Amino acid sequence: MQPMDRRTAPSAPTATNWASIGLLGVIWGGTFMVVAVALRGYGPLTVSAARVTLGAAALLGLAVLLRRPFPVMTRRMAKYLVIIGVLNTALPFTLLSWGQQYVPSAFAGISMAALPLFVLPLAHVFSDEPLSLRRLLGVTLGFAGAVVLVGPGILAIGEGMEPLGQIACVAAAISYAVASIMTRRAPPIDSIVFAALTLVVGTAFLLPGMLIVEGVPRFTATLPGFAIIGLGLLPTALAALLRVMVIRSAGSVFMTLVNYQVPLWAMLLGAVLLDEDLPLRFFVALAMILAGLAVSQWNSLKRLLLR
Repeated sequence: MQPMDRRTAPSAPTATNWASIGLLGVIWGGTFMVVAVALRGYGPLTVSAARVTLGAAALLGLAVLLRRPFPVMTRRMAKYLVIIGVLNTALPFTLLSWGQQYVPSAFAGISMAALPLFVLPLAHVFSDEPLSLRRLLGVTLGFAGAVVLVGPGILAIGEGMEPLGQIACVAAAISYAVASIMTRRAPPIDSIVFAALTLVVGTAFLLPGMLIVEGVPRFTATLPGFAIIGLGLLPTALAALLRVMVIRSAGSVFMTLVNYQVPLWAMLLGAVLLDEDLPLRFFVALAMILAGLAVSQWNSLKRLLLR
């Protein structure tokens, strides 16, 4: 989530808006599969560092090309950029890359579906969005789905790496949620510039760690190498541009439809292209999380349907 310009009121979604939403669902849902492929040739820190570095370069170039205004770097602005850059890029990217070494990409995708549900109680405490009874019911149902998703493996910590990988993926969702609240409180800034600068912060944190722990990576013209390039360009530069276009023309409520698509694509692509095993609890957890999301966002969805 990034601060948005509000130059015009959103209009009824067009065919282009619907196509953009569908494409964003595929891009963000397929990210977890692409991370799994990249991990076949590179370490988790290398995957994360390459992703933020390429993404930062692409978005900075895009911001310059579109002549977007860069902010005056006050102390307050710098503080928000550093904190959000860590919580929205460096930390979750690393947690997901590390966790996906031990869990299916579908698990990571489903855990991200719970992200809006983590945001709601945090927004109640730290922002100006009270948690109504309906939202509380939705959050409770979604959290129950997250518990089902993790399953009995959480009781087996110390007996393998899979439980720790599961915790890392859920922790990444929580990190995104905290970053979302911080983003709402951040000073006004152009959305593309904001995304670019937070990725620059992520690069500053991840590159030294990668060099110390995993060394200088060597690009090879293999599937993992191309997967890293894809991670830096598609889920960042292209997706950020599409997101801005959709929200400015159709509104942020319409944009929430992406939340329902991402885990579905993550499961489908993981099963079909990576031959991942999908236990029954994945489907039960997904249904509970999406139901909780629908309950908590019912008013927004109703407005969208009426429009």
